[in-house]
Amino acid sequence: MKAPFMWISRHVFPPRASTQTWMFLTFALFVGVAVAGVSLYVFFIVGSQIKNAARDTHIAQAEQIAGFIEDAAHDAERTALVESISELTGLQILVARHGEILWSERLEAFESTSEFMRREEVLALAPGSGYFASERTEDGSRVTFVAVHREESGFVIGIEQTERAFHTVARNMQRMLVLGLIMAFLMALVGSWVAADKVTKPLLAIRKSAKEISNGKLDRVITVDTRSAEIQDLTSSLRRMSKSFREKILALERLTELQKEFIGSISHEVRNPIFSVSGYLEALADPRLPEELRRRYAAKALKNLHRLGNLFHDLIELARLESEDDIIKREAFDLADLANEVGDMLRPKAEEKGLEFTYGGPVMPVLADRNRIRQVLVNLCMNGIRYSDSGSVHCTYERGPGKVRIVVVDNGRGIGKEHLSRIFERFYVVDANRTRKSGGTGLGLSIVKQILQAHGESIHVESTEGHGSTFWFELPAA
Repeated sequence: MKAPFMWISRHVFPPRASTQTWMFLTFALFVGVAVAGVSLYVFFIVGSQIKNAARDTHIAQAEQIAGFIEDAAHDAERTALVESISELTGLQILVARHGEILWSERLEAFESTSEFMRREEVLALAPGSGYFASERTEDGSRVTFVAVHREESGFVIGIEQTERAFHTVARNMQRMLVLGLIMAFLMALVGSWVAADKVTKPLLAIRKSAKEISNGKLDRVITVDTRSAEIQDLTSSLRRMSKSFREKILALERLTELQKEFIGSISHEVRNPIFSVSGYLEALADPRLPEELRRRYAAKALKNLHRLGNLFHDLIELARLESEDDIIKREAFDLADLANEVGDMLRPKAEEKGLEFTYGGPVMPVLADRNRIRQVLVNLCMNGIRYSDSGSVHCTYERGPGKVRIVVVDNGRGIGKEHLSRIFERFYVVDANRTRKSGGTGLGLSIVKQILQAHGESIHVESTEGHGSTFWFELPAA
């Protein structure tokens, strides 16, 4: 079974064609074979059965009439019987014996029958046998001829009659059935072409959209007009996949840009302290260097080493936050306790600059990663202290609907509007000289943003240059 199908597939179907053509040819092949088989059966087998049934019926009728004729007592009675049967049934009946037609006084009324009676097939009939023939006349009607050779009497009874109605109906039904099969096959071909068109048009639309996307049109939305559930599901899946790929490609492009900026920034940030340390160490190697300068250079070299260490620590921390999905360990803890801990740690630095530093508040349980939120508060409060030369820094919080808002406010130098949209980028600093002098790395706010994003929250800022800044974020209440 497999070999013939492979041969047909290789020699009938093209090696490459549209889906519509494949569906049409496949449908035409299988349906065509079925229609051809049924048509041949109807035309030959059923036609033969109709013909045999007509033959048997007509011969049986002739045998019955022959029996009536044989039962007649003499020829005059037979003649009268034949005439009466002909008048009642409309049959043309002739009787012959030994090749001679009897009762020829009415032969002119049975001209076609008399010709039939003189056929070789009829003359050669063996006793006890019968002969049947069906012919179409000039007016299109069909006439049947039947001859039977009676063995007892030697009579040959010939009957001519118009084909019976039920035989005509059967023959017409045969022709109509074959014609109906052919029409059904043609309609099936049209239907298969239309159905294939309904399938291939959405596929062509999908192919066109996919080609445009592959050529760089990432914003192309795959849209297909179809009622097919499977193709609708396929389109939805491809649309989601395209959106996912588009987001990933855009993310990769942004990441590439960030990497370029990162490499440029880190090379600059690392080069400066390394050059400084190198210069101070070379100076310290000079035996003629006074002791006071030696101590000063050693302190500056150590400060730059600390700055370099903080830079690498922040870089490693930022990389961990960006690469690990489960970096956040949520737990319930008291925000007041954490605020007091951070405040006690940073209060000496605020007092060193003469700043008023307030923090803490009532017991406030929240659900978050305590160590990470501690890191956020330290970075925000340290920035407030670092960039305030006078005034105050406040770390407060208040309960809202389902969440707790934490606010860090300072009245320091503030941030210009042109910088607000970029202060959470890596290594972006408003005043590079001041940041370098204060020991900042330019990564603190980037770390804050990554930590809060990992919590599903955002960091917000409002600032007026010369009047201070306000940072706030929210955490779910426990």
